[in-house]
Amino acid sequence: MGKGLSLWFACSSILILTAASIAISYSFWLALLLGFLCVMNIGWGFILKAKLRRKQESLSAD
Repeated sequence: MGKGLSLWFACSSILILTAASIAISYSFWLALLLGFLCVMNIGWGFILKAKLRRKQESLSAD
């Protein structure tokens, strides 16, 4: 995964977690939703990283 894409996932996760921490004082359910969204964002980053790595390995094997 490139540095720009890694930076995107890191910054977006920080922003979502920041929003979740602010939402704790307003709505428990909104904070849970944002926390779940952050976990999904991090998971999507790992999935994308694995797919890109597999694609690069298959191209280098040829």
